[in-house]
Amino acid sequence: MASRDDARLLRAQASLTNRDLRLLEWLYDHGLLTTDQITIALFPSHDFGQRRLLRLTRLSVLTRFRPQRPTGGTFPYHYVLDQLGIEVVAAQRGDPLPRRSEARRQLHRLTSRARLPHLLGVNGFFTALAAYERQHPGASLDRWWPESAFQNRGAYSVANADVRVMLESRLPRPDGHGVFTDAGVSVPFFLEYDRGGESLTVLAEKIAGYEILAGYVRWRWPVLFWLPTARREMNLHNLLTSIDSRFKAVIATAAADFVTARALNPAEAVWWQLGRPGGRLRLTELPYEGDADLLDRPRKELR
Repeated sequence: MASRDDARLLRAQASLTNRDLRLLEWLYDHGLLTTDQITIALFPSHDFGQRRLLRLTRLSVLTRFRPQRPTGGTFPYHYVLDQLGIEVVAAQRGDPLPRRSEARRQLHRLTSRARLPHLLGVNGFFTALAAYERQHPGASLDRWWPESAFQNRGAYSVANADVRVMLESRLPRPDGHGVFTDAGVSVPFFLEYDRGGESLTVLAEKIAGYEILAGYVRWRWPVLFWLPTARREMNLHNLLTSIDSRFKAVIATAAADFVTARALNPAEAVWWQLGRPGGRLRLTELPYEGDADLLDRPRKELR
């Protein structure tokens, strides 16, 4: 006979749609998303999405909170997995059974995280790609991995790879990795998300890790720098060109204010490839080498 907890898990699983499960997977991997990020990525309207989120909250697979604004008032709702939601995804993936206090621990970790605005910015980039998928048949966000996937040595190792890749400590730690498909063309990429708080020199130094990686492996995936302003983007290009315009890695930049002012999407022609003459490129027009399925999906570790 199934225990009460097992019965509760089975009832929840029976109530979830494929869209719900995709949302739960995202939250399992990436921590939290705002109402706007979820609704634009997955639902045909804001009201429809809000109603479904309320249903999932009442089902106890999601929970939510609203951070206070420093200037007064509150931010939109931020959604995270409740304990039952964590158990649903862990069961789907065959991950270890989470502790009963896992949801509380995760909520505390996320709400007290100093880099919360950065995390939300990274997640907003990927949900924008998911929104493009929803609105354009033939487009799809096929992979979205978090920064935690690249924190351990061996993250970039593949079958028959140089053993030095597994031992190298200077490899890049991107803010995210994805594979995006549009019109039958897929491109794997790494994301470096910039909020303008670091010096341009620090941003330029991040490329060194990708150059080291390029020296070990035969594949090259675009490195996307998402910057807050077109002015900062121009300054970064000038700095990188003065250092070396012949990088092994494929470097491309986009500016959030440029994209927003033109009502564009990261999937569209917003990418300025370093060292390439001509206009901006669509995401799937960026050059790359190597199979997008080279790396293994990281396993979620619950503590």
